[in-house]
Amino acid sequence: MPSLRLLRFLTNYLGLRSTAMRHDVRGNVTHNCSRTKQEVVRERLLKMFTFSLTFVRHGETQYNREKLLQGQGVDTLLSETGVQQAEAAGQYLKDIVFTKVFVSNLQRAVQTAEIILRNNTHCSGMEMVLEPLLRERGFGVAEGRHKEYLKNMANAAGQSCRDYTPPGGETLDQVKLRFKKFLKALFKQMLDEHLSSGPGASSGASASGDVAQGTAAVASDTPPRCSADDGLQDVLVHTLVVSHGAYIRVAIWHLVEDLNCALPAGAKMQQVFSPCPNTGISRFILTLSESESGPVLSAARCVFTNRKDHLENLTDGQ
Repeated sequence: MPSLRLLRFLTNYLGLRSTAMRHDVRGNVTHNCSRTKQEVVRERLLKMFTFSLTFVRHGETQYNREKLLQGQGVDTLLSETGVQQAEAAGQYLKDIVFTKVFVSNLQRAVQTAEIILRNNTHCSGMEMVLEPLLRERGFGVAEGRHKEYLKNMANAAGQSCRDYTPPGGETLDQVKLRFKKFLKALFKQMLDEHLSSGPGASSGASASGDVAQGTAAVASDTPPRCSADDGLQDVLVHTLVVSHGAYIRVAIWHLVEDLNCALPAGAKMQQVFSPCPNTGISRFILTLSESESGPVLSAARCVFTNRKDHLENLTDGQ
């Protein structure tokens, strides 16, 4: 049962203001509006669901090493270094009980996810969902060519390399649309699976966590302790997504800029939106609620982005 402190917080958060008791002419209490609103808050709390969303970029491929663009048309396996990176990421995340795993259906992402799951204490052998919506950004005629080729094309067009779309490639808005479609389906699946059983269903977080935790964490001056379970305290459901560098960068941009995701205290925007290294890890805590039109994102916070602590002991860098 949610604590009174949390209920008071949610009363303000949901825009519900307590009102005084009503009295009749004899001074008798006729209706306790404040108690009624607390019951509404409890009902809404039971319809809220919090889960973690952890992104991992695939390990290095030979094309990455040679700075060649892969996009969707070049579908290669990991290099030896990439396998080591995936093993390191798997060891780093080994104690996290992932309940859902979604993976781009390109080989480099699938191989990375397989290695991560094989190293996981709880999820070894877990079935993963191959999701085409998580594929890398398409780079059209630039796929298979050196990054300098794309840079030169962008310069000739008077655009930045990130914003430029080569002939036959995907625009950033098209990539974002794919991510939005994935999020919409994910949100619906989360609520259908965890709230469909009624009041007894899991809320995905304990009473001391969920929305209140999300807002308090941003205001904290405590430096991050850089642990694999950062942000997961009191969160019961964990989703893993294994995808690609350009795609994850667009996803993070959408979560932060479009969905107003709260950032960690002291976070620098340059680092938040920086390119994700091979097997770089990013994590978000999302709280959903039900509405007549479908799932609604009620609160979101970023725990960290592009973390690569697990790569420090690798002899061959990234």
